[in-house]
Parts: sequence; C-alpha cells; structure tokens
Amino acid sequence: MTVLHRAGDSLALLGSEGELISIRISVEPKLLEDLLETLSSLDFPINPQLYHHTGTTTVEFPAYSAQLRKVRDVLGRHGFDTRGVTHAPVLTRGQTA
Repeated sequence: MTVLHRAGDSLALLGSEGELISIRISVEPKLLEDLLETLSSLDFPINPQLYHHTGTTTVEFPAYSAQLRKVRDVLGRHGFDTRGVTHAPVLTRGQTA
C-alpha cells in the first residue's frame, strides 16, 4: 500500500485496486438483513459498521475504488436503489498515516 500526498495536504491510501475508500449505503431498517446478505455475495470481504438512525440504517465499510462498481452492480441486481451508495476517501485532511 502506498500513501500519496495530494494537493491541499490531503492523503490517499493506494493499493493495486485503487484508493482505499469508505462506502456508505443507507436503507430502511427492514431491508438491513437483505442488504447484508447481498453484500456477502461480493468476491471480497467486507467488515461493515452499522449506524441506526430514525427511519434509516447506514452500513459503512472500507473497500478499494475499483470495487465500488462491483458493489453498485450487485446491489442493482438485487433490487436496491444504488443512489443510496456514497463513498469518501478513508483518509481526510488532518489524519496521519
């Protein structure tokens, strides 16, 4: 893994499949079990963190940027709205590697 300094002093963790990112998916709580089952069909491991809010549950996990398309594809095939998928770099300004 490589730590890359980008413009503005931000950092990026780069691996063979791109930048390490945090993927977030928000769903209604009643769909959480189906979402986790769908994510388990991916060809790479995920270690999700769950955040429960009023009326929604957010699942967040690290992945490489090249895997984002796989996540969206598998969600779409299982009937999930892929507009609920967001991502951000794992490292942000002010963090150290």
